[in-house]
Amino acid sequence: MNAEARGGRSAQLKHTGLRPGWTTGACATAATTAAYTALLTGDFPDPVTITLPKGQTPAFALAVEELTAGPGDAVAMAGVVKDAGDDPDVTHGALVRSTVRRLPPGSGVVFRAGPGVGTVTLPGLPLDVGEPAVNPVPRRLMREHVERVAAEHGGTGDVEITVSVDHGEEIARSTWNGRLGILGGLSILGTTGVVVPYSCSAWIDSIRRGVDVARAAGLTHVAGCTGSTSEKTVVSEYGLPDIALLDMGDFAGAVLKYVRRHPVARLTICGGFAKLSKLAAGHLDLHSARSQVDKPFLADLARRGGADETLASRIATANTGLEALRLCEAANVPLGDLVAARARDEALSVLRGAPVAVDVICVDRAGVVVGRG
Repeated sequence: MNAEARGGRSAQLKHTGLRPGWTTGACATAATTAAYTALLTGDFPDPVTITLPKGQTPAFALAVEELTAGPGDAVAMAGVVKDAGDDPDVTHGALVRSTVRRLPPGSGVVFRAGPGVGTVTLPGLPLDVGEPAVNPVPRRLMREHVERVAAEHGGTGDVEITVSVDHGEEIARSTWNGRLGILGGLSILGTTGVVVPYSCSAWIDSIRRGVDVARAAGLTHVAGCTGSTSEKTVVSEYGLPDIALLDMGDFAGAVLKYVRRHPVARLTICGGFAKLSKLAAGHLDLHSARSQVDKPFLADLARRGGADETLASRIATANTGLEALRLCEAANVPLGDLVAARARDEALSVLRGAPVAVDVICVDRAGVVVGRG
């Protein structure tokens, strides 16, 4: 099979003809790398190159830079304009800044929220209350790049990183941050560093092409994944080749309806717990703008799994699906399995008796399996 005929996630993106972009996390990492380099050498690398989790090495032009010497101290700031590619991302064109200051040896890397970056005020997110809304993967990327710069230029790697986004508080009004208890601005996000653009028609067409290529290659097992984390999970679980992986994204209905008309022997659906709870509740479009996690629905499922009314009430008023899951895990209520089983039932109802065996895997943000159905 030649490269043009290959399936899988990268082929889907190529087929859409849409240009990918970079996440706010990648931009913050580039800005941090440039600022810390300047702090140690006096010069800003421009463009600045970083390494993303999947090995890509994009170069970012600096939009702003400033090196300020203080009494016995210095502060470096660099900024990158986010390019979201062809994705209709509200943060496209935003200026992401990182200000880096030395800390005493042994301090490690400390993150601060600057203007336009939010602070976590409610539980249920992968960050503690009171922390700046800089998600775990961007934090890891920034730490790794600080270590590399320190090793190259003789630094200790002990720094304070303040991430800010120009007009971020205003931009955040167009997001769900306020409802999630992230106040004061945007979240710094990204698991791969790459923004995968979604045109509904183009992406659904690419899903269909992926099924066609897998069938033509004689594959009997394909997997619809909501993102890179769930993709890694199914590869680890089943050893599936790239050609068997469908980047389902939010379009669960598109996968199920096409597989109904063009069956494969087995379909695995794998995704984040919150997204698949929407499928369990009957939603076929899992995008946050078009469907929401139904906490009362989760509370009802938990009751069926043995939750008492006190726990059910806490689930119904939880801040996020992840918080509901953690409450149930602490009480030994198998909410992940209950969601996966219900999602499988919904998938089978869409398949309408097509000869397709279905299993569902729910994962958390770290890729840990939290439910099977």
